[in-house]
Amino acid sequence: MRVKKKKAAKAALPHTPLRQALDAHLAWMSATNFSSDTVTHRRDSLASFIAWAEVRAIEEPMEITRPILQSYQRHLYYYRSEKGRLLTVGTQRDRLMSLRAWFRWMVRNHRILYNPASDLDLPRKEKRLPRVVLSEEEAERVLVLPDIRELLGIRDRAILETFYSTGMRRTELCHLTIYDVDRERGTVFISQGKGKKDRVIPIGERALAWVNKYLHEVRPQLAAEPDDGFLFLSGSGEPSQPDPLSQLVRRYVEAANLGKTGACHIFRHTMATLMLEHGADIRYIQQMLGHADLASTQIYTQVSIRQLQKIHAATHPGAQLEKTEAKHPARDEQDEQLKAALLESLEQEREEEDE
Repeated sequence: MRVKKKKAAKAALPHTPLRQALDAHLAWMSATNFSSDTVTHRRDSLASFIAWAEVRAIEEPMEITRPILQSYQRHLYYYRSEKGRLLTVGTQRDRLMSLRAWFRWMVRNHRILYNPASDLDLPRKEKRLPRVVLSEEEAERVLVLPDIRELLGIRDRAILETFYSTGMRRTELCHLTIYDVDRERGTVFISQGKGKKDRVIPIGERALAWVNKYLHEVRPQLAAEPDDGFLFLSGSGEPSQPDPLSQLVRRYVEAANLGKTGACHIFRHTMATLMLEHGADIRYIQQMLGHADLASTQIYTQVSIRQLQKIHAATHPGAQLEKTEAKHPARDEQDEQLKAALLESLEQEREEEDE
């Protein structure tokens, strides 16, 4: 039995007025039903600013001026990680937008008199397309790598097939329960996805077959009491967690020797790209991915799950147990613009998830 070493207790940080304002802001976000992931992300973004401010002996919200925020913005631009990497434009924008939201909240709650971040110029968004997408053949090379003679190999194959078939986010896969997979209808229920939105999406026959195999042959041997019903479990019987899941998928992608790197999100990119290349309408891809809209198109409409299943089966190369030749309809110029916007939004997601 492994004995965990106790971590040394960290010295408590002084509870400055800035930190008090942050705590109150996060409590308000939780009380107004922001998702826990959003609250955590906001806390981390603002804590970075507070740490930067405290080094400069700034501890009061009223001390923050627009020139100070402009100085922080320059700090973000020139910042280097321990590995020497710059912050992406998306990350810089995100941190500054968190500041805007926080100061706007402080004005509304009479903690400060004016919002110094209200007219702060944000760095311009870059138009980014996915840097790494797998071809159909490359995806298949990754999928066959797990050793299905082993229990965890069957589980890993089921995980990879689920990512490839559905394009769901890694946090969404971690939160799946055994009750979310409807094997009769061939669908998966995503509970409280990004933005706390539920959705139902199709899962292909092949992925469903591997999930069924995992459920019957593997999960009963991994599960420990009390069993909370999460679908995919670790070797110790715990629910899957995002970071270990990314590490697992990354190892398989690297082991395929494709000259490409990536983790869970690479299958999200790949699913969307391959379905688009096989002729799927962008609206159906949006429904699969859980995108409420694309800011540049505003074209989102609700679609029937039955119609979505037909489109998925017809355009996803791994959806069916037996392959059939698919006809790819021609695309017009507007379709190509929508495709580019969709892929750009996927790349922005990848940067935010920071796998």
